[in-house]
Amino acid sequence: MSEQLSNNEKRERLYEIIKKNDTAMMTTLSEGKLVSRPMSYQEAEEDGNLWFITKRDTEKADELLEDNRVNVSFSKEGYVSISGTGQLVDDLELKKKYWNKAMDAFLKTTYDDPNVVLIKVEAESAEYWGTDQTTKTIIQGLKRLVNADNKEDSKMNQTLDL
Repeated sequence: MSEQLSNNEKRERLYEIIKKNDTAMMTTLSEGKLVSRPMSYQEAEEDGNLWFITKRDTEKADELLEDNRVNVSFSKEGYVSISGTGQLVDDLELKKKYWNKAMDAFLKTTYDDPNVVLIKVEAESAEYWGTDQTTKTIIQGLKRLVNADNKEDSKMNQTLDL
């Protein structure tokens, strides 16, 4: 029998997996088609909200203004998929807080450039698959194939509303 996790335990596990990743894939809608691009996130809040830095004159910023639905996924350490809405935030103090030398080099500007803007992704729901126990995951998969073992480890995959 699989162990049931509380919503707080699910949130903590989600946050742990996100913090192990440095790059996300952000998906937006462009003319009715899904478009994804890698982005480094600046902060992952414990409620699942995420902060990114971009420029205002980018396609992703235009796409968010047109349709703010987004999906953000991580796959370096564990797998996470977060659905929510994205909004452009122009807050000089937050831009300064999140700015770093990598942003200088990548965006070729400074945090106080009026073209620099934050993207706040307000998470609505998330799903994660913990793979920090890769060997255990592979063994469980093989057992299911060989023995028709349908038991699942409830800690490996969870869905939660945020």
